[in-house]
Amino acid sequence: MRVVIQRVTHASVTINGMVKSSIGNGFLLLLGIEESDGHEDIDWLVKKITNVRVFDDEKGIMNRSIMDVGGEFLVISQFTLFASYKKGNRPSWFRAAKHEISIPLYNEFCDKLGLESQLNVKTGEFGAEMKVELLNDGPVTICMDTKNKE
Repeated sequence: MRVVIQRVTHASVTINGMVKSSIGNGFLLLLGIEESDGHEDIDWLVKKITNVRVFDDEKGIMNRSIMDVGGEFLVISQFTLFASYKKGNRPSWFRAAKHEISIPLYNEFCDKLGLESQLNVKTGEFGAEMKVELLNDGPVTICMDTKNKE
């Protein structure tokens, strides 16, 4: 699994001209799932995301987690995080998981994130054409890959 974490002051996702979900202070998560991902990848990512300390403390130092500040999550499925661009100029996404694998894992990730953090988790719509709007705070953007834990 790959995730791009963006610390935001607000973010939203619009589908067919209608805002489906929006959050205030928190994380916009772009989540990519590949064929080899499983429950252990979800467990590792959820632990890392909920505990990463990128929110400012009273001294202005990034020393607080999203749980410390009571933020929100907006999780967007993003198969393009597995783009292969080695041949030619048109990327391929052969490593991205097919729907029968990725949809259950995406749902499990969102559910576990909510259970572990006890914070608000909102989503886009899997497979939909989405317009994502955000105000990146910092900017703070972090990429994590469960196949690159070290």
